[in-house]
Amino acid sequence: MLSSCGKEIKNSPLCDDASAPSVVTNIKVENRPGYSKISYSVPGDKNLLYVQAEYVPTNGQAAETKASYYEDSVLVVGFADTLEHEVKVYSVTRCGVKSEPVVVKIKPLESPIFKVRRSMIVENFFGGFRITAGNPTQDNIGIVVLSVNKFKEYEVDNYKSVYTAEKNILAKIRGMDTVTQRLGFYVQDRWGNKTDTLYQDITPIYEVMLEKSKFKPYVLNGDAPQVTNGARLEYAWDGRYGWPYTSFTDQTKGGPTPHMITIDMGVTAKLSYLWIRPWPELNPQQYYFLTTLKRFEVYGSTNPSSNGALDNTWELLDTYTVVKPSGTGYGKDTDLDRTAATKGFDFEVRLNAPKVRYLRIRCLENWAGGTAQSIQELSVYGDPR
Repeated sequence: MLSSCGKEIKNSPLCDDASAPSVVTNIKVENRPGYSKISYSVPGDKNLLYVQAEYVPTNGQAAETKASYYEDSVLVVGFADTLEHEVKVYSVTRCGVKSEPVVVKIKPLESPIFKVRRSMIVENFFGGFRITAGNPTQDNIGIVVLSVNKFKEYEVDNYKSVYTAEKNILAKIRGMDTVTQRLGFYVQDRWGNKTDTLYQDITPIYEVMLEKSKFKPYVLNGDAPQVTNGARLEYAWDGRYGWPYTSFTDQTKGGPTPHMITIDMGVTAKLSYLWIRPWPELNPQQYYFLTTLKRFEVYGSTNPSSNGALDNTWELLDTYTVVKPSGTGYGKDTDLDRTAATKGFDFEVRLNAPKVRYLRIRCLENWAGGTAQSIQELSVYGDPR
């Protein structure tokens, strides 16, 4: 008891109503992949604070979820089976008093982890392996990778595992030796539910940067001429930055059709990717500008036709589009855009592409809307053995 200025102040309980609230009514269940939605009508008790659902998901650990009295549904999650489960739904007052339970039967649909597991494909890739899978519900999942430790036992390898909510999963794990090793792969959700494990031998594909000293121009009919104020095709792989050390085709002399350049790499190789650093216009630096490649094709050949035609002696390796990270309009590069462009862009070659010796880059559209192209520096990676 406290007193001040002759007045007596007494502490009183925050809640003095110990009566139990009414139960929720009009229960409806909507079973969904890996969870269920329970809808209801909220009782009209003035002291009602929230509705609570208590249940045991597939991992066997008791769980509960709450929804305020403003809401009319609650989600019960964490199921990796399609069996029938009991959920007890309570009304709870501000005093923490619970109503009698309403027992609700649910039967969740198949968990998303199993769809991901069935669609999962693991392939040998340059310097490692590649995983593709479909995750149509875009759930947070992990594709967990198991490696053999020094005790010859499988253990989780977090450096190789993938955690994502992407709808179309594409993950590339690199930096591995080219020796064959057996790995395990399973899919897990955030509650620890797991699928069965896929065991597969992985043999990473050998990958190096091709020697630029062997590169040389291979100008064919139909190739666009370089601008006349210093640029040269061979400057695209000379390792030097700044003007005029770049390849820069002439929009006027090359005409409005897609501009092409052709390179002899000096060696036949199975390619993994091309690295291209674009030419920046100065004051201020703008990379997504003028003749920088925006949409383009890359062709490969081992014995191209001497007439320069894009005939059956050329194989389309892939078509690419450069995406501006910031999404800002033309001529408005941000620091984010400049950082990405300064690092250069990687353009992967499809895995089933044939070995090639000659490359042809064909610009469909540059950032100014024309067809001329510029490349400050080009590197090519793959297996030349």
